[in-house]
Amino acid sequence: MRAHSQPAALTETTGLPPKTRQDVRVEWPTLGLLALCYATWVFGTTAASTLALPLGIVVTALAIALHSSLCHEVLHGHPFRSRPLNETLIFPCLCLVIPYVRFRDSHLAHHREEFLTDPYDDPEANYLDPAVWARLPRAVRLVLRLNNTLAGRMLIGPLVAQVTFLRADWQAIRAGDRAVRDAWLWHIPAVGLVLLWLWFVPMPVWAYLLAVWIGLAVLKIRTFLEHRAHERASGRTVVIEDRGPLAWLFLNNNLHVVHHMHPEVPWYQLPALYAARRDHYLRRNDGYVYRSYAEIFRAHLWRAKDPVPHPLWQGRSHGDA
Repeated sequence: MRAHSQPAALTETTGLPPKTRQDVRVEWPTLGLLALCYATWVFGTTAASTLALPLGIVVTALAIALHSSLCHEVLHGHPFRSRPLNETLIFPCLCLVIPYVRFRDSHLAHHREEFLTDPYDDPEANYLDPAVWARLPRAVRLVLRLNNTLAGRMLIGPLVAQVTFLRADWQAIRAGDRAVRDAWLWHIPAVGLVLLWLWFVPMPVWAYLLAVWIGLAVLKIRTFLEHRAHERASGRTVVIEDRGPLAWLFLNNNLHVVHHMHPEVPWYQLPALYAARRDHYLRRNDGYVYRSYAEIFRAHLWRAKDPVPHPLWQGRSHGDA
């Protein structure tokens, strides 16, 4: 996928280090963080689990969440200029349930700004076509309404997302989509490496599965309100001005409009880029901003940000979801 803007132009207007993407052959902060992530995962599944299983579960869950954030960096071309080398670095699927190739392909499709929040053409949209919503059974609508609160997104969101994801991929495979099929075939050895490791370490499989759930639940905090329904595509992407541990765990992807505008910029340069042109980005996204994740918890822990059916949908006909 082509970048939305050139790094050289960014340095001229923001004061970032005068290096283009092509100048940086190795992004050492990302490479170092990958090493830390795997070391944390090893510690969580071994020493921490031996000391106290709850400690091991929490440490492992954080490593799984960080690994997912690093997978996001990799699919955008970090830390090396070589895609095969980058993808080798994150090949073990620590979260077990999401094939990297599927994540890569769907996320890059999500970066088509004109389709953001589209119930059909944005693979990461949480909105539904109102016509589809109206046909859903009452119990399903109840589940989706709960899933539209932050508490629900963390508690049941991993399961809701996985069921939806598996259903769509199974339909694609049955329809003859070889790319989706091959992604799942590549997923088998990526999961096999993790299961082989679990065979030799003290952490039980059930505890690891709980760590996976917790790690995915933490990631749901980031994705909960990344995008909103808005008439202008440029007004759909959030900024959360948090600089705490969650922002670090999410690799500054809370500055989401900055990432969408400059997906080629590595995670550790996003805060400086935002600080240098804050007014520009907030004009760009029409003031869609939160000061911190604490503010989001206060506002939306049990209260939905917006409805499940897309409030601005114009009724394009795509058939059933």
